[in-house]
Amino acid sequence: MKIVQLKDKKFTPSITTDILDQAVEEMAKKINSDLAGKNPLFIVVLNGAFMFASDLFKKITIDCEVSFVKLSSYVGTKTTSTVRELIGLDRNLSGRTVVVIEDIIDTGITMAHTIPLLHTLEATDVRIATLLFKPEAFQKDFHINYVGIDIPNDFIVGYGLDYDGLGRNLPEIYTIVE
Repeated sequence: MKIVQLKDKKFTPSITTDILDQAVEEMAKKINSDLAGKNPLFIVVLNGAFMFASDLFKKITIDCEVSFVKLSSYVGTKTTSTVRELIGLDRNLSGRTVVVIEDIIDTGITMAHTIPLLHTLEATDVRIATLLFKPEAFQKDFHINYVGIDIPNDFIVGYGLDYDGLGRNLPEIYTIVE
């Protein structure tokens, strides 16, 4: 078992690249089926979703557009109750089907902030796709259309997720060792 040290924390492998690849493949098939002929706009939430989005879009076969936003509600290993919009959206959403691509949904604070904003910008259909979901941590009331993997309420890094900026480049998911 390969332990990874990031700053003052240790992490152990928990989700392999094979499992991640399978989850991405299954999600892409569902999205391709559900949204065929709709030319959706995918909005990727940076920084964490970049690896997931890259792998997902290699498997998306329908006509679509991609844009990026940068949102954050984390400091260190803890979520805050404040969402900071760091880089805004530059596309017209009026009449569009929008799919928000997230790396992870835990409390749901970030999406609870984002979904009403997208409706205000006149998106007709807003869908959520997340690679990882923590049902035990989820505190909000919105539907997640596409979930790759349900995970425990542990702090994780790798495959785009970080601890104070480190660990995003790890190809697998690692769980913190307390």
